[in-house]
Amino acid sequence: MAVPVISVEQMREWEQATWATGKKEGQVIRQVGEILGERIRGLTEPEDRILLVAGKGHNGDDALYCRASLLDRNVSWIRVRNPEQDWKAIAAELESQRPAWIVEGLFGIGLNRPLKAGWDTLIDRLNQTGIPMLSVDVPSGLNADTGEPQPTAIRAAVTLTLGAIKVGMIRPNATPYVGRLEVAPEIGLTPCPCSSRLYWSRADDFEGFPPRREVTSHKGRFGHLGILAGSLGYHGASVLATSGALKAQPGLVTLHPQPDVYQPVAAQMRAAMVRPWKRDDMPSSQYTAYLVGPGLAGENLSEGVREEVERLWKESDAPVVVDASALDWLPQGDIDSNTLRVVTPHPGEAARMLQWSTRSVQANRIDAVKEISRAYGNCWVVLKGHQTVIGQYSRDDERSFINASGNPLLAQGGSGDVLSGLLGGLLAQPFCQAQPEMAMRYGVWLHGATADRLSLECPTFTVEDLLKAI
Repeated sequence: MAVPVISVEQMREWEQATWATGKKEGQVIRQVGEILGERIRGLTEPEDRILLVAGKGHNGDDALYCRASLLDRNVSWIRVRNPEQDWKAIAAELESQRPAWIVEGLFGIGLNRPLKAGWDTLIDRLNQTGIPMLSVDVPSGLNADTGEPQPTAIRAAVTLTLGAIKVGMIRPNATPYVGRLEVAPEIGLTPCPCSSRLYWSRADDFEGFPPRREVTSHKGRFGHLGILAGSLGYHGASVLATSGALKAQPGLVTLHPQPDVYQPVAAQMRAAMVRPWKRDDMPSSQYTAYLVGPGLAGENLSEGVREEVERLWKESDAPVVVDASALDWLPQGDIDSNTLRVVTPHPGEAARMLQWSTRSVQANRIDAVKEISRAYGNCWVVLKGHQTVIGQYSRDDERSFINASGNPLLAQGGSGDVLSGLLGGLLAQPFCQAQPEMAMRYGVWLHGATADRLSLECPTFTVEDLLKAI
């Protein structure tokens, strides 16, 4: 299940509810140690040297209990009680043999005031080593509610937080300290009693999705996606979006590029049908879903293209996914149709839709998703970027989801076109239309998870490599 994003107070309530059942803290700490050891093994190789830097509280206990799971690693450890004196021991360890990773558990989520003298210096010194660090639960020095350093914090490469995501860790100002945020939800606590409107999507949320197809299946059962995309100078976006749609395996895909790029686009397509766009050539009854926008830019668009996008948005009974330049053409206000509408802006496009600054969007990503949805007829919003947010404004259910997969290597032209195509290809299929929230979350997760795998296998991967690997 998706993991809730909660406050420190809620986390404490959850822990207290667990201790009330008779479970001991020591049992949870040992389980955390095993989980932590398993994650460190995934980051290192046999015989790698690992330095554990532990504080005097339970966060330090968590770090030290991982030793039993690291018998084939060269592990040394230091329990820090006096930062100035113990730094000398840490420095000696660093000089004797540079570790592959530092695991730090100096302070936990309870830190909510400035660090005492000496601790900030120790943290700065650890940051200056340049050695990748894994933080246990929270980067030491970071306020887990506000995401603010106190006044400095560990700059972790990976933060493995425990039980649930703490709200401060997803704030933009926390990102330089948190690094890659991961969660260990099963640490021995009772089921989480906390309510939340924000959830963290994980790989196991999608077990069994999409469902296995019946042996008697045929293409007529899996929808027909119509794509309006591609113009002079930008025809590659339509090819990438269509290729992404095909990876979702709808029954049929038809691409309608601008007439002046029909030949180069059609020459690159095999499984998709390609027809040069003309007015009134995409009737609402023809397709089970529409994707519009990728590569529709420049000054040579055919007359009526913008009106076609607006018509589909306002009138189509089928789902409509809107990306790229077409986002600027959408009318605000209610939509006559009750069917699915999805927009997939990056932060700059979201800023234009809201008439905000890009900085404001990035500082308030959850609010930006809600405001876009509210302004554009309660549509679904996929706000791309680091920790992509999927959500919709609703008075009855304001849940939003943060995607856990993906990495900075996705920051290259064409990556968003592949994602919009993948989402369109999924939402053309009837079973995904019955579960649109799950389909969108799955498409975003798959896109990012593929990039995560490729970043390990081939750090110089391109968008074409991403397409092949999905």
